[in-house]
Amino acid sequence: MINKFKTFLDGVQAEFKKISWPTYEELKSSTWVVLGMSAFIAIVLFVLDKVMSILVLNVIMGR
Repeated sequence: MINKFKTFLDGVQAEFKKISWPTYEELKSSTWVVLGMSAFIAIVLFVLDKVMSILVLNVIMGR
């Protein structure tokens, strides 16, 4: 059991050596992309929600 765990940890360590970590500039750039897309999606969902609310209210109220 201990040998299997040691083998597992050796494998984990070997895989960590293969990781290509992003530079600070790449990380900063990716962060802005994620924030921008999140804001865009939030705005689109907000607009769709308002339009659907108006449509549903008009159907229910019979306007």
